[in-house]
Amino acid sequence: MDQKAPQDSGPEPAASSRSASAAGPTTRAVEPTDRTVAASRSAKPRARRALRRTLIALPVALGVLVTGSYTATALLDIPSPPTLFQLLTTEPSRQGDLFDTRTVPASATPAPLPVHDESLPATVPWKGERVPVEQFLTTTHTNAFLVLRDGRLTHEWYRDGVGPTTRLSSWSAAKSVVSLLAGQAIGQGRLREDDRLVDILPRLKTGGAYDAITVRDLLDMTSGVDVPENYNEYYPLTGTARMYLTRDLPAFAQDHRDLQFPPGSQGAYHSIDTELLGQVLAKAQGRPLADLLADNIWAPMGAQDSATWNLDHDNGDEKAFCCINATPRDYAKLGQLVLNNGRAQGKQIIPAAWIKRIATPAPHKVDGWGYSAQWWHPPGGNGKDYSALGVYGQYIYVDPVTRTVVVKLSDYGDQQDEQETFDALRAIAQSG
Repeated sequence: MDQKAPQDSGPEPAASSRSASAAGPTTRAVEPTDRTVAASRSAKPRARRALRRTLIALPVALGVLVTGSYTATALLDIPSPPTLFQLLTTEPSRQGDLFDTRTVPASATPAPLPVHDESLPATVPWKGERVPVEQFLTTTHTNAFLVLRDGRLTHEWYRDGVGPTTRLSSWSAAKSVVSLLAGQAIGQGRLREDDRLVDILPRLKTGGAYDAITVRDLLDMTSGVDVPENYNEYYPLTGTARMYLTRDLPAFAQDHRDLQFPPGSQGAYHSIDTELLGQVLAKAQGRPLADLLADNIWAPMGAQDSATWNLDHDNGDEKAFCCINATPRDYAKLGQLVLNNGRAQGKQIIPAAWIKRIATPAPHKVDGWGYSAQWWHPPGGNGKDYSALGVYGQYIYVDPVTRTVVVKLSDYGDQQDEQETFDALRAIAQSG
């Protein structure tokens, strides 16, 4: 803050005789010396010069700070400071707009999605109470909510500003899509679950326990690779948050080969497993993941809109562990593809054996929940349902018993109220 220099008020006047007599002996006012007057007169120019120096130094300091931040992000190989700031102010469902992408074109023969309106239950369970469905949706910051029964769209709801053609981020629901691509590659004999990671990606060899990781370990989250699941935007340089920002995913994988436990010995949710699986798929088939998705799933299942997949940099590698951006109805078609045992438009797109694989919980639970080949089996329910799941409330829920698919795309808190949300989705599925 600017401070004014003190004003020079000049020599004090001599005391009057009345005040002097009242106060006792008269004292003579001290006259200022030439040195005192000169010092006082020079105070204002010195203050002005200091202020000018401060005003000149301030933008220089800010420039150094900004330059330093650009240099730091360049050295760390992460997005520039303006992009990082945008990430802090953009809702998760739209952050895909801030990164480079590869396009997944709409199908040339989009499949019709028959509409058959059906009412939802009046209320759903929510934290020990029954609340209206719309209250449940708004409380959990839902952007889009769709219900399919036997392949028919029975309910469709959007918040203001979102519609059927709005692309929304999948976040970790993309992991379940990578699983479908893996199932195809395994069914075609291009990949085996027993294949070792380092045999496909030799650059990752360590000569140690890491080299024992298999494709099965990556699918079931049992690799043990020690990359913490950190999603805190204010600590973006560690764990999954750093992987989300890096502009070189292969180098990130190479720099993170420490193990938390021996491969295959237990389950723990690590997004690095899906990233490694995506790199394996791209290498084994010699094509980017988005192209594999476009030709092997998006086109044959009849996707009606184009999608995008975020990359680490322009024309780089897909963020396999997250970040497909698609329209709500096409997410619903993915769920219906799985519900239909891998079939769509009269064709077997995903091997039926792979649908059985993802529908059967693997031996090791992941963070206390059933898990299999990148699909979640949440506790409770009829024991037959399973779901794709994203960190901010992205659900592609499949219930084979009631023949129901529910898509819920949200901007809710980090892994917030997931069990409670599944309880509500199950109530909706069972109400039909």
